[in-house]
Amino acid sequence: MQTSVNAQFHQARSATPTPIFTRQTILNNPGFGKHYSDHMVAIDWDVSQGWHDHRAIPYAPLTLDPASLVLHYAQAVFEGLKAYQHPDGSIWTFRPELNAQRFINSAERLGLPELPQDLFVQSLKELVQLDKEWVPNTPESSLYFRPFMIANETFLGVRGADKVAYYVIGSPAGPYFASGVSPVPIWVSTQRTRAAKGGTGYAKCAGNYAGSLAPLNEARRNGCPQVLFLDAEHGQYLEELGGMNIFVVLKNGTLVTPALSDSILPGVTRASVIALARASGHDVQERLVSLNEVRDGLASGQVTEIFACGTAALIFPINALKSDQFNYRLDAQAAGPITLSLRKQLIDIQYGLVPDTNKWMVRLA
Repeated sequence: MQTSVNAQFHQARSATPTPIFTRQTILNNPGFGKHYSDHMVAIDWDVSQGWHDHRAIPYAPLTLDPASLVLHYAQAVFEGLKAYQHPDGSIWTFRPELNAQRFINSAERLGLPELPQDLFVQSLKELVQLDKEWVPNTPESSLYFRPFMIANETFLGVRGADKVAYYVIGSPAGPYFASGVSPVPIWVSTQRTRAAKGGTGYAKCAGNYAGSLAPLNEARRNGCPQVLFLDAEHGQYLEELGGMNIFVVLKNGTLVTPALSDSILPGVTRASVIALARASGHDVQERLVSLNEVRDGLASGQVTEIFACGTAALIFPINALKSDQFNYRLDAQAAGPITLSLRKQLIDIQYGLVPDTNKWMVRLA
C-alpha cells in the first residue's frame, strides 16, 4: 500500500459562505444528500507528476470536457463515511483506514491510480478544518463525506486514464429514521443481479450503482425502500442490498451473513457489526445464505430478526422479503433486541458516548 508524507494543501476560503441563520436552519433538518458545506477538497493526478495540486477550496461546479473518459467509460470510484461531533465539541470519524483501503482496491479494479491511505484521511481533516460548523450536534446527525475519483482526461480511446481528479465534498445528514427505528419490507430482485464472479462487485464504483437503480425503482413501485440482490450464478443466494450488507439472526442468537466474495462490497459497518457481535458473545457465520433457508427459517421461527447495515442508515430492521412471486414475513413488527443492541453499540462509539476500546475513531478536529 502506498503512503505519503503530510501533504501541503493550499486553502482558499469561500468569499460567500452560507449565512449562519441559513446554515443552522439546514442543520436542524438536513435530510440526506440535499445540502452541501461551503468547501471541498481537490487533488489532481497524472502519469508524469503523480498526486499534486492539493487544495481545499470553495464548493463549486466542476468543469469537464465532453470527451472526458469518465463520461464514456464510467471510470469513477467513491466512498462514503461520516464526521461525528462528540460531547466536548471535537470532531471524529469512524474507521477511515478501512474506507481508504477500499478506495485503493476500487481504484485498482477500475484502472485508476491509488490514493495513499494517509492522504485520504488528511483530505477529510482539511475539509473539516474549513467546514467544522457544518457538523451537526443533534442526535444521530453527522457530516457525510463523499470522496470520489474520476477520470477527467480528454480522450475517447478505451484505456485507463492518464489524468484523474480526486474530490471530497461534505453533506450534513440527519437521522435515517426520523420517527424511530421501524422495520421495513425489502424487494428481492429475482430477474436482475448486481454483480457476478470476476466482476466489479467488491469495488465501490459508479457503474455498480447505476445497474441497481432500475431494480430499486421496481422495489419502490412495490412499497419497498430497498432492493436485495441474489447471486448471479444460481439466483438463490443472498448477496447484498443496493448499497448495504444483510444479516439474518437465528433463534439461538447466531448471526448469519453472506460470505464476502468478489461480487459483494466489503462494508465497513458490516465488519464492525461482526466484531461487536462476537465481542458480545454471539456466534457469527459468514457463509452462503439461500433464500430458501431464510424462507424456511421464517416459517419455523428459527429466523427471528433480519437487518441491513451501511454507512448512511447504520443498521435498519427488515420485516419482509418480497417479490412478485412471494412474500416472506417476520411475525415481529418491531426491531428485534439484537438489531437494536448492535445499533446502539455502534452509535455510542461513533458519538463518543462510551470508551472507544477498539480504537476505531480518528479525530479530525
